[in-house]
Amino acid sequence: MHTTPIDLARLAAMDLAEATRLLKGVREATLSGRRSPVGPRADIDESWQRLLRSGLDPDRGRRVGLLPREETERRRGASPLREVLPVLRDGLVSIADAAQHIMVVADAEGRVLWREGTASVLRKGDVHGVVVGSDWSEGVAGTNGIGTSLVVRRPVQVHSAEHFVAAHHSWTCAGATVTDPRDGRLIGVVNLSGPLASVHPTTLPLVTAVTRLAEAELRQQHFAALDRLRGAAAPLLGRMTGRALAVDASGWPAAVIGMPPPGRLQLPKSLTGGRFWLPPLGMCAVEPVPGGWLIRVTEPGAPAPAARIVLDLSRPRRASATVSGEAGSWVQELSPRHAELLHALAVHREGRSAAQLAQELFGDPTRTVTVRAEMSRLRRHLAHVLASRPYRFADGVEVEVRHGGSPEPRVGPPRAPSW
Repeated sequence: MHTTPIDLARLAAMDLAEATRLLKGVREATLSGRRSPVGPRADIDESWQRLLRSGLDPDRGRRVGLLPREETERRRGASPLREVLPVLRDGLVSIADAAQHIMVVADAEGRVLWREGTASVLRKGDVHGVVVGSDWSEGVAGTNGIGTSLVVRRPVQVHSAEHFVAAHHSWTCAGATVTDPRDGRLIGVVNLSGPLASVHPTTLPLVTAVTRLAEAELRQQHFAALDRLRGAAAPLLGRMTGRALAVDASGWPAAVIGMPPPGRLQLPKSLTGGRFWLPPLGMCAVEPVPGGWLIRVTEPGAPAPAARIVLDLSRPRRASATVSGEAGSWVQELSPRHAELLHALAVHREGRSAAQLAQELFGDPTRTVTVRAEMSRLRRHLAHVLASRPYRFADGVEVEVRHGGSPEPRVGPPRAPSW
């Protein structure tokens, strides 16, 4: 039997009761494993399958307490989304009021930090638990415009019985994630939610457009901060000789002397003044300046000190590599593909050829061009811990892989290679 995914525009044009019955029928058929001529949309089906595997209760979800007020205020103060709230309000609140929606802003963990809307819709949101401090991550609240957007990292609209948890079937929502252009970090999601009658196929494009405006505002603020740093650092750099530069807290260069401008530097966590080995510069002297750091290259091309790398694969789609050594430590977020590549190299410390990696990742040893391109991107950030011919972790690097449970045993440096 051929299954046709539901079209949201068709749902919005249908009688509300008829659309609800259709969606509930699709949900019941999917959860029971029966075939149906009409099926869920791809994002919804993938979310349902994740939640079925996780064992989430499809009737009630999972109960998680609200964040304490002090923790909510701490997260608000630390969130870059605070800087773009005026943009979000200008773009969405008046429309949300007219459409009987709530504007919800959540952090990268799905915790609601802000919500705005008319009093009547806010009261309805209270019934559904759309309140400040609540947890709308997918693993807790089921398929929804906040949590599912965070998982797939793209805009998602969820209507009525497309929600995995039955308690939310009288609700409709559309969410789009926000990425900080300064460091590429996922910082949260913006969502419009409301009663079923307020569903409209243009809601998701609207939310997406406003989140892109918010990202553009963050980018403009970043450019302005780099200009201020450039002005503060210029007199200092003008009195220096050799290779030096000023970078902001995220590693972006504002001013450079004695060398071509590098790309963004990977700075150690909790950076302080002193001597550090910084890829790709070598050993450097670092001191603070207003808005960032002044870096003088003291030993160009100096070899990297022995390092340890921890691959954290415990959170799907949010993998990271933490590199530490004598020069400090820093974290590099990993795409799912890069996480797979590094995991393969951790398992095979003797190294893998491009063809072997292509076979393991794609089941096709001929896809070496793709592997080489991805490894080239990885080595821009992790060149001092990765080697090539074959691809492998460099000698002397200790590797630890962490999954959802206990970490795998640490893997020390391999024995002398035989090639």
